[in-house]
Amino acid sequence: MNSSANMGCQDVNAQNQKERRVETVDYQSSVGQGQEQRPVEVIHQPQSNTSGGVLANAAAAVASTLESAKKAISQK
Repeated sequence: MNSSANMGCQDVNAQNQKERRVETVDYQSSVGQGQEQRPVEVIHQPQSNTSGGVLANAAAAVASTLESAKKAISQK
C-alpha cells in the first residue's frame, strides 16, 4: 500500500450507502517504457451483509462443488 495515501473521508452516496474515498497513486509500466504514475481516487463501499454470510455461502458452494467432483471421480 502506498504510505503516502491519506485515510480518506467517509460519506454517504446517492443510494444512501456508506463509502470511503481515498486518494492514492496508480503506478503502471509497459515493456520498453518508463514507469507512469497518476493520482487516482479509490472508493470503498462496505457491504451490509459482511457478517460472515457472504463467506459462509461461498464456503458452502465450494464444499458442494468438491463433493460433486469427488462423486464424479469415484464413479469412473
